[in-house]
Parts: sequence; structure tokens; C-alpha cells
Amino acid sequence: MFVPAHNDRLMNSAARSSADVLLLDIEDSVQPASNKQVARDNILRYIADGTFSGRILYPRINDRESGELLKDIYQLTVPGINGFVYPKATCGQDIYFIGKLLETIEYEKKIPVGTFKLIPLIETTGAVVNVYEICRACSRVVAIAFGCEDFVTDLGGEHDAEGISIFNARTQIVTAAKAAGVIPIDTVHIKVHDWEDLEKNLILSKKLGFEGMLVLNPKELPLVHKYYSPSEEEIEWAKEMVRLSDESFKEGRGVAVVNGKFIGPPMLKKAEKILRKVELIG
Repeated sequence: MFVPAHNDRLMNSAARSSADVLLLDIEDSVQPASNKQVARDNILRYIADGTFSGRILYPRINDRESGELLKDIYQLTVPGINGFVYPKATCGQDIYFIGKLLETIEYEKKIPVGTFKLIPLIETTGAVVNVYEICRACSRVVAIAFGCEDFVTDLGGEHDAEGISIFNARTQIVTAAKAAGVIPIDTVHIKVHDWEDLEKNLILSKKLGFEGMLVLNPKELPLVHKYYSPSEEEIEWAKEMVRLSDESFKEGRGVAVVNGKFIGPPMLKKAEKILRKVELIG
């Protein structure tokens, strides 16, 4: 969930929310530029006083052309910060550069190299073309996230009710992320108070293979959690697949057919992923 880090009311609200990861924003939502230092100071203060104790924190820093990047990273490479969201990534070189900058700062501060992870934001047509390269540019990349607003502007397209203008980008992003072994996070839902449209987007998002969604409004969280968390039916199915697979293996069959359905390695792999996600959520 995005949280403008200069806004005390929203920071306190975020601390009480059920968001899995707090993206403490120092970039687009923090204006004028003088508020960026206020945002950095707030993040450090809230960490120091324990407000964000136990929370996963990924500040969204400013891009390498902004003049703010070094201050963002140097001041916020502290215990309590898990990593950084890097906006407007255009190519792998952007992420390689940030990774090396973090390495230098970690070394200087005597922090284990590799401590701080990265989530690049895919927000331009160029980034979509280079998304696999971005995923693979640095071992710190744990996830990538789609930013549809900037993308549609760069594309020269228009937002439409069916999501046609962003469908191709979504499929490319999720495919590249899975190929690179990182988590794909879907774009924010821009109709903030339209729960029916949010649910429609979540159903599509999960079908496409996304594993999470950027959120602007804490009221969206219950629906988002519902769709990205395995359902009771999925969990029972996964347990049954593992049990039947174990039985067939012990009997030397390798595969099984239950109720006319073939159970083989791909289904077992899917079942194991579901159970692993349940374990992580727990």
C-alpha cells in the first residue's frame, strides 16, 4: 500500500492497516520538493519510535534523474527498512546502478552486502519491452510492480472499462517476472471506490498470474487479500493432490487418475506452490 511519507495522518493510519507491505512514498505523492526531506525524516522517526515495528517497509525513492536519489538511499539504509521501490525503471542498467549504489553504501555503513532488496516499477513502454532484463539485472530484485497510469500516458492510449489498453503490458510483465523467478505485482486500481470493478480486476489479475496488487486505499485490502490468498477449496485441493501423488509414488505408478482427471508433475507443482503460499501467509 502506498503511503505519502510526509503525511502524519496517513502514516499513522498505515501503521494500523492490514497491508502486507508499506510503500512509504518519497516520490510522486510528496510535493512540493521541500517535503521530500520531511518524508525521509518522518520515516526515520516512525521507525525509531516503534510505530512500524514488525512491518515490511519499502520506501518508494526518487529516480536517478531527480537529484534526490542519493539522499533517499543514504539516509534510509537503516535497520527496519527491507528495501526500496525504484520508480520509472527503463532498462536493466537502471537497476544494476541502484544495486551497486546500495552495495557501496552497505559496505561503508558496515551492513551485510545484499541486505536491501529492490522492487522496480514498470511504468513506461520501454520498461515493458525490457522487463525481463530489469528482473535479471540485480539479485536484489524480489518483485516487480506495474504502474498503469504513466504507462498509458507513455503509450498514448486511453483507460477503458475492459482494460484492453493495459492487457498486453500486464501479460508481458507477469510472464517476465515468472521467467525470472520474481513476484509480479499488479497495478493500482484507479477507480478507488468502485468495489465491483476492483473485484473484476482482481479476478483477471489472479488468472493472469499476478501475486499481489498495489493499493491506494486501505478499504481495498480485504478484497485484495481474499483474491491473492489461497481459498479453503484451493488449500484442500492442494493437500489432496500431494496425498494422491505420494500414494502413486509409493506404489510405483508415477502418475494418478482421480475422478477422470490426470494428476502429474505440473499439478503437483501447483499444489506445492499453494501450500507454500499458505505457509508464508501464516
